[in-house]
Amino acid sequence: QAQLVESGGGLVQAGGSLRLSCQASGSIGNINVMGWYRQAPGKQRELVAAFTRAGTTKYTDSVKGRFTISRDNAKSAVYLQMNSLKTEDTAVYYCAADTNYLGSSPVGIDYWGQGTQVTVSS
Repeated sequence: QAQLVESGGGLVQAGGSLRLSCQASGSIGNINVMGWYRQAPGKQRELVAAFTRAGTTKYTDSVKGRFTISRDNAKSAVYLQMNSLKTEDTAVYYCAADTNYLGSSPVGIDYWGQGTQVTVSS
């Protein structure tokens, strides 16, 4: 089993920036893709950004141009740089990892972190 631990959440004013980190540990040999999801109160968990097995990146439309996903394979870590934050970005952000694919549905994903709260104030 792999474990994912997020860090970097917090409270920030609109227009500010935060950087989330996710560190994978344990049995990570079968992890091929990592990414970030978020869940706001009363809403479904949604994909924010992720790597594909080809090494490309994908983003949900609402964060394109503002968020950047990156990784450090040597450290088994993935990061999410969030700039120009908006109040609607407020959510619990979850790191996710899978053997094959991270898609728009959170169902069936192999591993999840515990989540980190991001709150953007106006």
